[in-house]
Amino acid sequence: MEISVIGSSQMKLGKSDLVYRELGYCNLKNNCRILNKRVCFGSNMRWKKAGIQFTLKALQSEPVIEEKRSGLGTISKTVDGVKLFVGLPLDAVSYSCNSMNHARAIAAGLKALKLLGVEGVELPVWWGIVEKDAIGKYDWSGYLAIAEMVQKVGLKLHVTLCFHGSKIPHIPLPKWVSRIAESQPSIFFKDRSGRHYKECLSLAVDNLPVLGGKTPVEVYQSFCESFKSSFSPFMGSTITGISMGLGPDGELRYPSHHQLPGDTKTRGVGEFQCYDENMLSFLKQHAEASGNPLWGLDGPHDAPTYDQPLHSNNFFKDEGSWESAYGDFFLSWYANQLLTHGDCLLSLAASTFGDTGVEVYGKMPLMHSWYGTRSHPSELTAGFYNTANRDGYEPVAKMFARNSCKMIIPGIDLSDANQSNETHSSPELLLAQIMKSCKNHGVKVSGQNISESGTPGFFEQIKKNLSRDKVMNLFTYQRMGAYFFSPEHFPSFSEFVRSLNQPELHSDDLPSEAEELADSAIKSQESSLSMQTA
Repeated sequence: MEISVIGSSQMKLGKSDLVYRELGYCNLKNNCRILNKRVCFGSNMRWKKAGIQFTLKALQSEPVIEEKRSGLGTISKTVDGVKLFVGLPLDAVSYSCNSMNHARAIAAGLKALKLLGVEGVELPVWWGIVEKDAIGKYDWSGYLAIAEMVQKVGLKLHVTLCFHGSKIPHIPLPKWVSRIAESQPSIFFKDRSGRHYKECLSLAVDNLPVLGGKTPVEVYQSFCESFKSSFSPFMGSTITGISMGLGPDGELRYPSHHQLPGDTKTRGVGEFQCYDENMLSFLKQHAEASGNPLWGLDGPHDAPTYDQPLHSNNFFKDEGSWESAYGDFFLSWYANQLLTHGDCLLSLAASTFGDTGVEVYGKMPLMHSWYGTRSHPSELTAGFYNTANRDGYEPVAKMFARNSCKMIIPGIDLSDANQSNETHSSPELLLAQIMKSCKNHGVKVSGQNISESGTPGFFEQIKKNLSRDKVMNLFTYQRMGAYFFSPEHFPSFSEFVRSLNQPELHSDDLPSEAEELADSAIKSQESSLSMQTA
C-alpha cells in the first residue's frame, strides 16, 4: 500500500503489511499507524485535520486472512475457524429499573474490542429482570438498548438466556416465582439436610403445573418466543448465537457444590440433589418399576456431604457402593433425569429459534476435581455417570447432536499443573474426554475461561485448547469489567488477541486508540456502581 500526504509537498511513506491491516492499523516506517481512519506518527503525536489530505493507493493485494468489514471500519476475523467473543458485565442491565448500566463505559469498551478485531460480545439476559413482576409480562427495553449499541458498533451478539438467579451480582428469580415458592418450596432442589437451593427450579418440576397453572417448560417457551419476536430485527444478523439456560449458573448439572465448578479450592466431592418431594417421587416410581421398591425410599445413605473428601464415607471408595447393583441403579436414574431435562430444554430452544438463522448452544460444567480417581465423585454428584468403568459424556454429546446444538465448555484456561494434588484434579484430561465425545458425534464446542489472567500460563493454555481436535468454533473471554480494562490486564488481553494470528507482533505495536478507549471505559463508570466480574 502507498500512502500519499498532500500539502505543501508530497511524500510517500511506504508499504504496510496486509497482516497488520487485519487489526485495523498499519505499522509503517517511522512508527506511522492508521487507527480508525486516522494516521498517527510516534507513540503520542497524532495528525489532526489541518489542511492535510491523505490518499491511499493499493500497490498490491495479497490477502492473508479472509476479511469482513463492518461498523467502525476495522476488520473482524477468525482464528483457525474459532471466533473470539467477550462477555459483557453480568449487571449490564439494572435489576431495579431494567435500564442499561454503565452505558458510556460499555460503549467505549465495545469500540475498543472492535478495534482489536474481536468478533462480538456475549450478553446475559436474566429471567428475573425481564419477567420480574408477573407471569407473561416482559420488559426487554434495557437489553434492546444494548443490542442496538452492539449493532451500531458492528459487532456480533451472543445471547445467554439465564433462567437461574445470581448472588453476585444479586439477581434473583422473578418475584412472582419467589412468591409461589413461599408456599411450594418443593419447586426447588433440596439436599439431604433439607436445605433448598433457590437459584433455579428443580428439574423435577419441568412438566408439572406449579407456576400459576403452567409448567416451567411452558413458561420458558413463552419467554423464548417473546424474545424472538422482540429481537427479530437483530436475529441472524447481529444476534448469531443463543445459549439456553439449563440449570445452576446456566449449566447442565445439579447444584451439587457450594462453590463454582472452577474453584480449585473445593476439596469436597459434592452432594446428591434428589431430596425434594418430586425427585423422591420419581425415584420411588423408578425403583418400583425396576423391581426393587426399597431402593426408592431415599438417596444413598453412605455418600459424603458437600465438603467431605472421597474417603470420608463408603459410597465413592474403590469397591464402594457406586460399584454395586444399587449404585448403578441410582446413578443411572440420577444422570438420566438430568439428560431428560437437557434434552427437553435444548429441543425447545432449537424448535423456537430454528428458523432465525442463529446457532443454539447449551452449557456444560467442567467438574474436574477427583477426575483422577476411579469413581469421579464430583461428576457423579453433578449428574454425569462418568467413572473408570463408564463413559458418561457420550450420551450427553448424542443429546446435543440430536438437537443440532453446540456445546459450551468453561475452564479451557485451566491446566493440570495448577491444580491441587489433594483432589486428584485434571481439567485437561476431562476436557479432552468431553471434546472427544463431541468430535465423535459432530458437536461443535465453544470454550470459556473461568479464572482471570493472573494464573500462570493462562493465555498459553487457552491457545493450546483452541486448536485441540478442531471441534471448537467459538471462544468467549469472561468477562468485561473494571479489571478487564485496567492497565494491569487490557494490554495482556490485546497481545493475546493479536498473538492468535500474529505471534511475532511486539507489545510496542499495541493499537493506542484501543488502549485509550479502554481507559475511557474505566473513567466512564458511574461512581456508585462497579462492573461485576465472573
